Amino acid sequence: MKYIIKRDGTKEPFDKIKIINAVFKSTINSKEGEDRDLPKIIADKIEKIVNYKENDINVEEIQDNVEFLLMESNRKDVAKKYILYRERRSDIRKSKWQMDELQKSIWSNKYQYNNESFDEWIERVSGNNPKIAKLIRERKFLFAGRILANRGLSNMGFKVTYSNCYVLHPPEDNLESIFDTAKKLARTFSYGGGVGFDISKLRPSGALVHNSAKTTTGAVSFMDLYSMTTGLIGQKGRRGALMISMDVSHPDIEEFIDVKTDLNKVTKANISVRINDKFMEAVENKDKYFCRFEVDQTKEVIEKEVDAYKLFMKLITNNWDYAEPGILFWDNIERYHLLSEDKEFNYAGVNPCAEEPLPAGGSCLLGSINLSEFVVEPFTNNAIFDIQKFKNTVSDCIIGLNEVLDEGLELHPLNEQKESVRQYRQIGLGVMGIADMLIKLNIRYGSEKSIDLCEKIARIMLNSAVKQSALLAKELGRYEKYNKEAIFKSDFFINNIDEDVKKLVKEYGLRNSQILTIPPTGSISTMLGISGGIEPMFNTSYIRKTESLHDEDVFYKVYTPIVKEYMDVNDILDDKNLPDIFETAMTLKPKERIRMQESWQKYIDASISSTINLPYEATVDDVYNIYVSAWKHKLKGITIYRDGCKRSGILLNDKADRKDKRDIDKNKDETTITIEDGVEEFVCPECGNKTVIPTGGCAICLQCGYSKCN
Repeated sequence: MKYIIKRDGTKEPFDKIKIINAVFKSTINSKEGEDRDLPKIIADKIEKIVNYKENDINVEEIQDNVEFLLMESNRKDVAKKYILYRERRSDIRKSKWQMDELQKSIWSNKYQYNNESFDEWIERVSGNNPKIAKLIRERKFLFAGRILANRGLSNMGFKVTYSNCYVLHPPEDNLESIFDTAKKLARTFSYGGGVGFDISKLRPSGALVHNSAKTTTGAVSFMDLYSMTTGLIGQKGRRGALMISMDVSHPDIEEFIDVKTDLNKVTKANISVRINDKFMEAVENKDKYFCRFEVDQTKEVIEKEVDAYKLFMKLITNNWDYAEPGILFWDNIERYHLLSEDKEFNYAGVNPCAEEPLPAGGSCLLGSINLSEFVVEPFTNNAIFDIQKFKNTVSDCIIGLNEVLDEGLELHPLNEQKESVRQYRQIGLGVMGIADMLIKLNIRYGSEKSIDLCEKIARIMLNSAVKQSALLAKELGRYEKYNKEAIFKSDFFINNIDEDVKKLVKEYGLRNSQILTIPPTGSISTMLGISGGIEPMFNTSYIRKTESLHDEDVFYKVYTPIVKEYMDVNDILDDKNLPDIFETAMTLKPKERIRMQESWQKYIDASISSTINLPYEATVDDVYNIYVSAWKHKLKGITIYRDGCKRSGILLNDKADRKDKRDIDKNKDETTITIEDGVEEFVCPECGNKTVIPTGGCAICLQCGYSKCN
């Protein structure tokens, strides 16, 4: 077998399919059109050259020969496109990303360490894995923030984690455990991790206690303790993130649902309600539902009968008015993943943005693939998604995430976290740039075509990831708690895994118990100038403040990067008459957004961080219909964010009905904005900017890149 020597010095077997794909892509939109015969002819000739050589051949020599053979052919137009492609790739390898002021700010404030250069940063965060370094440089993949900020720093004595998120063991129903949880929170935050946990084990208000108080103030009363703990611990470029959940069967559930209607309470935590199918059926039928709690120590039983529909409408109304609580469809979460039939395994809660259900002590290492970089010939009628490169990237990223997991095993803040990671080896590979990918392919986000394509990509992603996890298990061993019988009984595994991949898993097992997720990617996607996670593009443009060069604030209209790119390609001067492929969060129909999430959730074994953005005019009934539809479409969780709700601030979209005054100088395309008195503003705590957008349960400042998962 002949091997190719790559630019980084590594070797891999010669594969003429790669030649075929490269040449075919050069025929797309060439002067004389596509040609499926030429790539095969060129690849066969290259194969003969490789086989003739006594020694291995380097990749540059192969590409030189491809170029020469194309020039010799009657397709000089294809040769020209191939040469231009090589030059573009060479430029990417030699240079750093092109970043605007905001993107540079995010990189330097959040991820750059001690004035390191861009090349030094890539070397550090890639862990000397040349394939990961290449993917990062090509903007095709980024680890999540804690890896980008912290990898390699433990060698310098820093106490840091590579995990973005953890789920703690739920606090037990005693004061020691309640305050131990606060201690664990503080320690985890100090290492840079976010935290989620459930408080359903804490006895409800009025239950008997054997101390001077006689009765307890209830589970909800301890939430401010945890919120305050979160606010005390600073992290580089962001604040600590906390998710607190409660089961709908807990007698204090109504108080839990109402707790954040007081804007001064639980200000540093997201909250979500764990809802089951039985409750949702009671909601639809307008039946009664019984909340029940038995106190282990006293055997006291506390029951409360509630009107399921009224309780649900309270939750819906608060969500409409205050953007919280979110909803976790807990039966959907528990029944649809790789370990659903493993009797030893239990989810304990979810992480702060809810894309990661995890066991007690569970952690997840995250990374996301930028789908927009896999579009060949973007914005043209012949644009295609490069499936083969995507498959290869998924495999490389699974390897990369496992390397980070091994490297960071001893860096977790708590022993229970180290133990859980060793036993289950959870990773979370996700995607971002979905909206940008669809625009480049001339497909409207939410259309049937977009849903069909995303289902196809999601299934390919899952099978490529599971295959690579099985191959790693062959080489390095299975995760400690691997249960073959349970895996093969899982509906998720049965329904989604291809037969050839099943054979590999049957023979070798899996290296990871949890593999795919879709996080919000707020900071990293903004740094790349693409849409975050599963979200549609937030808006085609936004208002951005200039530096303090004037006596009064001056704001400029800035186009979303994919919009600017499209306008430049098509010589368009403004975004007023863009085609309908430019669907935004505010114009997208909620039912299309739900179907898009469903298309991915079928193949994501963890969950998806998801926010449906609604205009100010949306009604409570709209929110009700969205949540019921989400449950029926088997989503695992979802959150609603209505523009202008009481917990939001002003999002400075270019909307005529906003409560602000604008003086526009058409010659300078700048806008001076005066906010009317009495209107609540959301101000970035880092830079004072008011251009803050919600994305997947988080908010990100479009001035300095500050983010907060609240």
